[in-house]
Amino acid sequence: MTKRKAYENEKYWGKPVPGFGPSDARLIILGLAPGAHGANRTGRVFTGDSSGDWLYRALHKAGLAKIPTSTYRDDGQELIDTRILCAVRCAPPDNKPSTEEKEMCAPFFTNEIELLMPTAKSFLALGNLAWTQIYSTLLDMGQTLPKPRPKFGHGASYTFVGEDGIKRAVIGSYHPSQQNTFTGKLTEKMLDSVLKKAIKF
Repeated sequence: MTKRKAYENEKYWGKPVPGFGPSDARLIILGLAPGAHGANRTGRVFTGDSSGDWLYRALHKAGLAKIPTSTYRDDGQELIDTRILCAVRCAPPDNKPSTEEKEMCAPFFTNEIELLMPTAKSFLALGNLAWTQIYSTLLDMGQTLPKPRPKFGHGASYTFVGEDGIKRAVIGSYHPSQQNTFTGKLTEKMLDSVLKKAIKF
């Protein structure tokens, strides 16, 4: 991993990045993988890069984050009733996880989703990969889901009723990557509205 010049004197975390937020959260936000110079550097998911700036600003605005920024692990940030995790726990080359990486991380992801199920009410999937991953994970867990898998899109959603009789929702959002935010594919208003949809559950 080549360090960015701006961070050349920093010690990178460089290990699997755990989920962040309370373990009894009702809203679960799902990302793809740790950013090479964000979470991989700071050790906290969606922290220290522009994707995180977008996400935490929106969460703070919605009353789900203590402060509007997330710059490093000990910055005092706390999430309210929300947990963020990634389908892949280590920063992949070129931000594209291989099938092997996804398969290696799948048991950890499934385990975390299982632990969160008693309180989880809605899942917000940031990007198509997170959307695909949560669908196959829930299916592997024996949940009854709509078939075929609903098509990903910003604001796309489906619901399912768990074995406990509780109705839960999976909602899709474009990922707050620079690729999407710089081009206007994802705007602040769009991110805020999809978050509001997830909170309704």
